[in-house]
Amino acid sequence: MIRKNSICNIIYKTNIFLTFFLIFNFSLIVSNLAKAENRQETYKQLNLFGDVFQRVQEQYVEEVTDKKLIEAAISGMLQSLDPHSSYLSPESFKDMQVKTKGKFGGLGIEITMENGVVKVVSPIDDTPAANVGMKSGDLIIGINGESIRGLSINDAVSQLRGPVGSKVVITVVRDKKDPFEIEIIRDVIKIRSVKHNVIKNIGYVRLTTFSDTTTSGLEKSVNKIKNELGKNFQGLILDLRNNPGGLLNQSISVTDAFLNQGEIVSTQGRKDDDTSRIFAKKGDLIDGKPMIVLINSGSASASEIVAGALKDHSRAIIVGTRSFGKGSVQSIIPLAGNGAMRLTTARYYTPSGISIQAKGIEPDIIVEAGITELTKQTPENRREENLRGALDKTEGDTKKDSVDKPELTPVEKLLQDNQISRAVDLIRGINLFSNKKKKISTAKIKKKPIKNKISSFSN
Repeated sequence: MIRKNSICNIIYKTNIFLTFFLIFNFSLIVSNLAKAENRQETYKQLNLFGDVFQRVQEQYVEEVTDKKLIEAAISGMLQSLDPHSSYLSPESFKDMQVKTKGKFGGLGIEITMENGVVKVVSPIDDTPAANVGMKSGDLIIGINGESIRGLSINDAVSQLRGPVGSKVVITVVRDKKDPFEIEIIRDVIKIRSVKHNVIKNIGYVRLTTFSDTTTSGLEKSVNKIKNELGKNFQGLILDLRNNPGGLLNQSISVTDAFLNQGEIVSTQGRKDDDTSRIFAKKGDLIDGKPMIVLINSGSASASEIVAGALKDHSRAIIVGTRSFGKGSVQSIIPLAGNGAMRLTTARYYTPSGISIQAKGIEPDIIVEAGITELTKQTPENRREENLRGALDKTEGDTKKDSVDKPELTPVEKLLQDNQISRAVDLIRGINLFSNKKKKISTAKIKKKPIKNKISSFSN
């Protein structure tokens, strides 16, 4: 009986093994058939491409070089993937390498492609485009009187560029209004990626882009501000408005400058194991002082990495309007012939695990852009000291209207900006509240004795 059961068990196990073997082999056969079918489909499409290529060569109304046709095909393939993937000709690749080093020729705008139209991500400070009033979100529909709809991003860039000192007329659509023309004189674009100032004992640092020198420039500016203010240093405003991004490693090092620990950003590629997480090293450039980060719809890519990380770690208060929403990472892959392709290879995520692709960074406090005109005259106010014979009135209590100054100082011009002004008020408020709490915790409030009992009040 025992022997019979053993034989049955052996037969049962053998059947199970054969079943798994057949299933495994069937899966391999199906997989191989699928691969073969995919290969056949690929060969079929490549034959189609070859037929079209040959017809264009033989029958197009004008002769076209093979190089132009192939580059156009590659460019079209990459641009069909997303607005940020593209082919870089040897000339474009060289221009891009120069641009990241902080100097290049052109108008001074960062652009992308949206629904076949060139869209301005942001104008760069102190460039021809910014000086004539181009804005983030402007749609460029024509160059020198000709429509550019349907052109590739590289072709549009080629038409926008030209000899230094030459003129280009751009047709722009803004806020769904009627198109209008802007005339711009091309110039060599020298990007000063970091600017700084001091506003009422508060440091102000503006980053216009993320190039090779951004982090070092930021550190120099902050150290100058700290040395100038000493113990009066109250906090920092980091202005990332209209900053289109740039080098990923620079956005990481800028964020790291203000964090002592924690994740800065993570990237996730096509495969599950293609994940990268980057963490901050110890050391805060401003030693925990209050910090405000300004953003708007022109703050994109690397700017959003900085704002997102500082927001998630509660290291800064984000003020302004929602950012651009570019949450993808592009890799520059050199190709034979000295060209390259810009290919979207990953999405990036803020420390809280949120992808901001097409969503952007939401500010903690929404403040719309605007300019407040500062007046130099003291308005006619009536207070107690203005009344004839008021108690405790001194000679200096009556103030005369001040005379208008002919020109505002650089700091006053910054304070005309609604968003900067609000940021200054926030930092001053944080410091004021903190100082009051310290005084209360270290000393008792002493009340002055009231000599006479007050029985009534009268107007």
